[in-house]
Amino acid sequence: MEENRKPSNPSHRGRPSRRTIFLQFDAAVKGLLNYGGLPSAEEAKAIWDDIWFLEAHNSTALEGNTLVLREVKTLLEQNRSVGGKELKDYLEVEGYGRAALWVYSQARRTDIIRNEEETITLTEIRNIHEQLVAAVWTVAPHANALPDETAGGFRKHDIMPFSGGMTPPSFTQVPMLMRSYVDHVNEVCAKIIEKEVSTDEVPLLLAELHCKFERIHPFLDGNGRAGRLVLNLILVRLGYPPAIILKQRRNAYLKALDRADHDDLLPLAEIIARAVIDNVNRFITPAVAGPKKLVPLKSLETKEYSYSMLRQAATRGRLEATIGTDGMWYSTKNAINKYLESKYKRKRF
Repeated sequence: MEENRKPSNPSHRGRPSRRTIFLQFDAAVKGLLNYGGLPSAEEAKAIWDDIWFLEAHNSTALEGNTLVLREVKTLLEQNRSVGGKELKDYLEVEGYGRAALWVYSQARRTDIIRNEEETITLTEIRNIHEQLVAAVWTVAPHANALPDETAGGFRKHDIMPFSGGMTPPSFTQVPMLMRSYVDHVNEVCAKIIEKEVSTDEVPLLLAELHCKFERIHPFLDGNGRAGRLVLNLILVRLGYPPAIILKQRRNAYLKALDRADHDDLLPLAEIIARAVIDNVNRFITPAVAGPKKLVPLKSLETKEYSYSMLRQAATRGRLEATIGTDGMWYSTKNAINKYLESKYKRKRF
């Protein structure tokens, strides 16, 4: 990590300091461990699906994709396109959805992680990029792509300087730099796994890894989406939930990346920490929430009553529920119990 990082700015009134956010990250990760660690996609399908829709929507929207959350959900859940958008937008979301599902399948429980193998490989990074762009490049190829600049292949072009002044390395250096990057990721993750660094330091380490990938900019296109999925692959293999950078935070995220390019990792570390905390809460909240606390409706489903059944009841007004700012349904345990009681009474009489 850089020794010359700038100190964090004083927090705004009413807003927690970055140090507080990093300590909250530490507490959230340890809290997840207390509840059995990160569950697999099979163990908490409804919550993982919720994260899937949100990530595919927000990460592609950061790059200009026009599909709204409802259209993303319909596309990924039902394999059906709605909304009359351009074909490339649907293919971008489909590609991201496939890649994200593979990333989620790599989730490891925090309590059984050991430093016995590499956290990521170069082949996996290339495969993520291939899944992301292979389909969309068949209908909307990059205007300057050479014949051997294929999905999953490193760029054969030099990149213009970023708006903040940082210039990605020459394409001739990319293969070597990416091999070094993977080695560095695995070294950092080994230290995290062996607890050679405290958990509240992890957001800064993650910010450095994410920034390093984006600096290299290894592919002709799709580096932002690929970089966020690589970050999430690192996270789930460490036993942490993935991070979703919301489209509403696009400007803050881009500014944070620029600051990271100038050796100030703190803003980007804060964004990543907050995003991980949000998803830790998605897994923990249903387990600890009181009967009156609003939680994601998907987290309240059981074998007896599916999310589809609950959502239908909410849509018809039979279940007290509300739609949050993220477009998802929320309800309470009390509301579920009231609905089930009324449903049982209707059956009896």
